[in-house]
Amino acid sequence: MARTVKSVDLGSKAARARLPRHTEPGQEPHWHFLDRGLSLGYWRGARGGIWRVRAYHEGKYRKGVLGLADDVLDADGKKVLSFSQAQAQAREWFLQVDRAPRSAPTPRRVGHTVRDALAAYLKAYEDGETKDGGRALAATRSIINAHILPDLGELRLAELTPVRLKAWHRRLARLAPRVRSKHGQAIKTRDAKDDPESQRKRRATANRILNTLKAALNWAWREEHMISTDEGWRSVTPHRKVDVPIIRFLGDDETIRLVNATPADFRPMVQAALFTGCRYGELCAARVSDFDEDAGMLTVPKSKSGAARHVTLTAEATKFFIRATVNKQDGELIFTRPDGRGWRKSEQQRPLAEACKSAKIQPAISFHILRHCHGSRLARNGVPMEVIAKQLGHADSKITGRHYAHLSPSYVSETIRAKTPSLGIADTDNVESLRLAKGQSRG
Repeated sequence: MARTVKSVDLGSKAARARLPRHTEPGQEPHWHFLDRGLSLGYWRGARGGIWRVRAYHEGKYRKGVLGLADDVLDADGKKVLSFSQAQAQAREWFLQVDRAPRSAPTPRRVGHTVRDALAAYLKAYEDGETKDGGRALAATRSIINAHILPDLGELRLAELTPVRLKAWHRRLARLAPRVRSKHGQAIKTRDAKDDPESQRKRRATANRILNTLKAALNWAWREEHMISTDEGWRSVTPHRKVDVPIIRFLGDDETIRLVNATPADFRPMVQAALFTGCRYGELCAARVSDFDEDAGMLTVPKSKSGAARHVTLTAEATKFFIRATVNKQDGELIFTRPDGRGWRKSEQQRPLAEACKSAKIQPAISFHILRHCHGSRLARNGVPMEVIAKQLGHADSKITGRHYAHLSPSYVSETIRAKTPSLGIADTDNVESLRLAKGQSRG
């Protein structure tokens, strides 16, 4: 059984490219006889082929998936196989089947479910083997448990179709937004609004859920070989033009009002967010040793991306951190509650809501908006997008530009205003915008 057989149809990339393409996951591959009871199969999809194997054992056929064919990628003998390598692995697979006890299942499982694919993806995600490297594991697991498993978990991968997934994706965009609830409690939702911004947010959320599912399915297809094709989900596309949010931020006068209205015990956290653009969790974990007075720098040891970043402080911000760290040891937290313990998850919501009410900021902002306040202030003062991206810890300036580019001083707008004379057609009176006078001295 060690000999390598030849095939006119499967032996070369060019020959395989001439074979009819499979359009459905359940279609039988092109089989090639290797030896008594053993055949090698080639399933050709739109993006290349998959090597499969079939053996007649104990009165029935057993099937498995060996790996990708070297139609596009070069063969490596493991995940991508040439024709001869696929033969060798098919024979090894057959030996394992033949040696297995009669009650044992086939070495390669068939009929995997979406739940199986998600479990494999989460394990790889946690181990840092995926593209994102496990940087937002908790959020990814939450999306899977809340939005994917209840509807699709028990569905077999071979049963996935574009029609079914598109219907599921559209339904997600119609669901009312969820409200945070305690573990074990019934799911709560708030009324869904029909204004364009609310619709955009729901569609953007549906896109994030779809992207998580497709990432897991692609992992199961390419890395785990749980399914022989990605035809069931590849053509399912996200909603378009919904990922550009309307970024809210506070003006300088609103910022001052908010800081003055914030309870004294929580005020340093608000000030720090405005000075640095750091996230709430990053400030909760900040320690005295993270602040470098000489360099005017605050280090975030582990940001959302999983890597450390260094936040540049202005002279005013440096003085603030000097006061916040005075008489504290390097290992101590910079920001603590009056009883000495650190701030915990979700404890920022109530004091910030009270501050917004007192400062007459409607609607009330979340703590994350303070990060946007920092980024938008940098943009309005002409700081380049690349610098803002580095300050906020964005992977590149693309997302930064989406949020803040429209706030940057523009050569076009400045030239138009400088070169275009007044028409003199606006009504003249003594009305003056209070917003224009906010930067003036209040005497």
